[in-house]
This record gives sequence, structure tokens and C-alpha cells, in this order.
Amino acid sequence: MKSRRQFLATTAALAVAPALVAAPKAAPLVIIDTHTHFYDPTRPTGVPWPGKGDKVLYRPTLPANYRAQEVPQPVTGTVVVEASPLLEDNQWILDLAAKDRFIVGFVGNLKPGEDAFAGNLKRFAANPLYRGIRVNEGALRTGLGNASFVTDIKRLADADLELDVNGGPALLPEVARLAKELPALRIVINHLANTRIDGKTVSPTWRADLEAAAKFPKVFLKVSALVEGTGKNDGSAPRDVEFYRPWLDVAWNAFGPDRLIYGSNWPVSERFAKLATVQGIVHDYFSAKGPEALAKFFAGNAQTAYRWVKR
Repeated sequence: MKSRRQFLATTAALAVAPALVAAPKAAPLVIIDTHTHFYDPTRPTGVPWPGKGDKVLYRPTLPANYRAQEVPQPVTGTVVVEASPLLEDNQWILDLAAKDRFIVGFVGNLKPGEDAFAGNLKRFAANPLYRGIRVNEGALRTGLGNASFVTDIKRLADADLELDVNGGPALLPEVARLAKELPALRIVINHLANTRIDGKTVSPTWRADLEAAAKFPKVFLKVSALVEGTGKNDGSAPRDVEFYRPWLDVAWNAFGPDRLIYGSNWPVSERFAKLATVQGIVHDYFSAKGPEALAKFFAGNAQTAYRWVKR
């Protein structure tokens, strides 16, 4: 009788045991914010942007300031995009990165087509954190007709660097022209090409031009400036992902899970919404696409486009 009781007790314990074993914890989500601007107006030289009259942006915005923002998910690292036209501000960001491992990449500000471009690129790209440069719509449109400009942009591809491009919806055909001319170049369109987002109607021209640019496999789209697209610069941009879904759906259908990249555009985004809102909108959207798509959006695709440095 005793042995039967022991047998039943052992069997019951074995049945319960699996429930007592803790399930393995999921790996934390890696988030690389590929669009931040860091600067310090208190430097002896000041800053060319933003202006002193800007009550929202004219203040030190440094990695510690960014990390102090409340967000739904911790941010692993950032790729800084330089907004200053001053040559030595490229070095200032690299010096900042040397002191703070939170910076995993840097998109600099150099001027393709100028005599000094090749030397400046060689100088800064010697630092592995220097991942490319950014040009605006006007410079790209003008430069595509300039052989020295195109030659300098090709230097980026030859050095395994990328090109960020920023502008309005009219930028998109210029991106397609460049991608056709330099198919080896990785190109990152900033801010959804700054289309207007009103929660209602997607511009058919923007949609068509975005889809045309997406046909080139090395063109990526940075899902940034969603809240800026609302025009609500009093901080009241909506948090509900449904407001932005039509634009996000266009982006997803055009670029798929492998070429969409997260960027906050902080601190500029603060005019329109808190960083928690910016991150939360896209987290809601991409988490519904599944864990693999979510991981690619927040870090994996940025690694493909930028080759950001794991520090």
C-alpha cells in the first residue's frame, strides 16, 4: 500500500513539474534609432542650427538628454544625422561618439561636387562610425546633372557607405534616377519623403513615386517624421496608429519587411509629440506584423542599410 502511495505521489509530482519550470525569457528587443540630432548651443562656437529664438530646440540635445526621455521600449543605440553645415562639426560628433557608446553610427554632412570632398570623406570615413552622408532634395536634383557630384556620390558606394536623402515628395523621382545610375549605392529616404499625413487621404502621386523608388533593391525608407507629417506643431499629434495606418500600409506594401527602418527625428519630433508617442505608433504597427518583422524594422534593416557598429 505504501509503495502504491509513493508511486501516485511521484507521478503527480512529475505531472506538475513542467509547470514549475520557468519559460525562457524572450531576448530584449534591439532598437536602433537611426535619426537623431545632437548639438550643444553652449559650445564656445555656438551652433548654426537651431536658432536662438527656437524655444523648443535651442538647448543642449546630447545622448544623455535623449536617454532621459520616457519610451515604451529601451533604445539600444542611435545613428546620428548631422544637421550642421560646418565641416568640423562632423568631427565634433565623432568626438562625442568616442565618449558615448550609445552612438553606433553617424551620417555626416559633406558637399559632393566640391574639390575637397574626396579628402574630407577619406578623413572622416577612417572612423568606422562614419556611415555615410546626407544630401537634400535640391542638391540631389542639381547634382545629378553634374559629373563631379555623381563621381563623389559613387565614392560612397565604393567605400561601402550609404547616402541619406531628405526632401519633400518631389524628391522621390530623383531617388529613382540616382538608384538607376548607381545601383550599388545604398540610399535611405528620410521621413517618408515628408508627405502630408492627415489621417484620411494618401496622395496618389506620393504613393506612385514611392512605389517607383522602391523597385530599386538598395533603396530603403526611413519611417520617421510621422508626427511631423500631421503639421500639429503644438505637441498634439495623435498617438493612435490608425491615424497613420494608410501611409504605413503604403510603405509596407512598397518596401516590405526588409527595407523599412526606424527613426525618431528627435528632438525635432518634440514639436509634435513626445518620443514615447513616436516610438509607440510604429511599435504598434510593426508588432502586428510578427516578431521577425518587428526585429528587422527596429534594428536588422538598419544594419543592412547603415552597417551600424555594435559597440
